[in-house]
Amino acid sequence: MSAVFLDFGTVGDDLDPASLRSAAPGLVLHAHTQPEEIAPRIAGCEVVLTNKVRLNRELIERAGSLRVIGLTATGTNNIDLAAARERGVAVCNIRDYCTPSVVQHVLGVLLHLTHHLAEYSREAVDGTWTRATSFGLLHHPIRELRGRILGIVGWGALGSAVARACESALGMQVIVANRPGGAAQPDRVDLDELLARADVVSLHCPLTPETTGLISAARLARMKPDAILINTARGALVDVAALAAALRARRLGGAAIDVLPEEPPVGGSPLFAPDLANLIVTPHMAWAARESRQRCLDELAANIEDWRRGGIRGRVV
Repeated sequence: MSAVFLDFGTVGDDLDPASLRSAAPGLVLHAHTQPEEIAPRIAGCEVVLTNKVRLNRELIERAGSLRVIGLTATGTNNIDLAAARERGVAVCNIRDYCTPSVVQHVLGVLLHLTHHLAEYSREAVDGTWTRATSFGLLHHPIRELRGRILGIVGWGALGSAVARACESALGMQVIVANRPGGAAQPDRVDLDELLARADVVSLHCPLTPETTGLISAARLARMKPDAILINTARGALVDVAALAAALRARRLGGAAIDVLPEEPPVGGSPLFAPDLANLIVTPHMAWAARESRQRCLDELAANIEDWRRGGIRGRVV
């Protein structure tokens, strides 16, 4: 079987690819693949594995031997699914592989922002504490999260796991948004209501035409002035320029952003401005605990093994 992994480096070279090699004998690993390298590398391959490399209609139609595309991700927006379906190419993704890592990240940044750990850590060593007239510093208000409202946007494996962790560990109350563009459900609330009520909003929904720009300037204005926004899902869910403006004007209590519309952000970002208070920006690493990344490979291998037996495990096409 001819197989290629186009961007193995995006999941890390510290992982064991043995399960993938067993599922796809003859697998060739490339750390990264530039756009002009895609066509020659997938030529003659039955199995193409990728994380973020884009496979458009032209590439899929020209790859005459292609039979299955395996993704080391849940999102499928980098694959032309319609073209794959028309060509009879199977496409499979993976789910619920990085939940423990993302939950840890959400809890970590939430506590970091709530307790102003960056500010207090800096003031402990920059002379501010030394000059204090009392035994401790109270410059930045800390609030208890117990009883506060956590709003979840995206009630899948990640969103529900974050909700359970915040309920059990922090005593928070949880409300869940109706699916953007979907029918209302009795145990959920509309997004605008959720934004107005929540003390913390955590995004876990996929990027679709309905969710692109979901958190706009108008919706940020609905949030409480001391609310916290956390995005570990997809960068384009949030209007980052509007978010920067809200933080700068102190119309929002804080934000933790792990994903940006452009990754890597070669064009910069409004969130990189030095005057934004109570903001954490991280380089798309909420998912990246080693155990989660290894599980990612092993889940993909299980999908390919199942496809070889005629199964539909992980199939989106």
